[in-house]
Amino acid sequence: MPQHDGSSAKVPESGSSPSARAGRQVLSDSVYEQIKAMVMDHEIAPGARVGIEALSRALGVSPTPVREALARLESDGLVVKRSLSGYRATELLTREGLEQLFEMRLLLEPRAAALAAANATEEQLDAIERLVEEMQTHPGPTGRYADYRGFAALDQRFHDTIAVASQRPLLADAVQRLHSHLHVFRIRSAGNADDPTLAEHERVVRAILRRKPERAAEAMAEHLTGSLQRQLGQARKP
Repeated sequence: MPQHDGSSAKVPESGSSPSARAGRQVLSDSVYEQIKAMVMDHEIAPGARVGIEALSRALGVSPTPVREALARLESDGLVVKRSLSGYRATELLTREGLEQLFEMRLLLEPRAAALAAANATEEQLDAIERLVEEMQTHPGPTGRYADYRGFAALDQRFHDTIAVASQRPLLADAVQRLHSHLHVFRIRSAGNADDPTLAEHERVVRAILRRKPERAAEAMAEHLTGSLQRQLGQARKP
């Protein structure tokens, strides 16, 4: 009778089970959102150093999920890593930076909307329409980031989904890489109960659903121009 060699049995590595990996991902996402909120609300001041050890102590976690979160925030453009000095929160956009950001958006997004009107699949049209409907159930950008995080995420997805529906991968990638919504919401001091963002989105969607490329481009350009003017108006407030 052959002897059984127990040493050959494979023992799962500690923490490598699906449930353990899922738990680590939940922790990583939670830490990312907490640090992101601190940057968006200026609890971590623009330009300030972001200490890994200090954050891990403040959040009650090990340094590993903090490092992972900061790597994600660097790709978002909210922090920057410098040799020898570590991570720092990025500075707020200046007026010139804001104008240049919207200049890029005005070059890209009206074209994306026009192409979406011509090329979007029925599934993509349904997704764009659902996003606008869902935004109506979320509080607008007032108060702290935690209060309007859902609205901000949906706003980003709305613009990104239109870009993807253009069926132009390079164009969609360019729109997504701007991370424009994070930068805009970060400098937004207060919301406005009469903010026309949702109404502007609805005009873009109507044009896309009706397969009217020129009108879709016009509606998107009007939305972006209005958004820029609102941001500049806030920047002028004391």
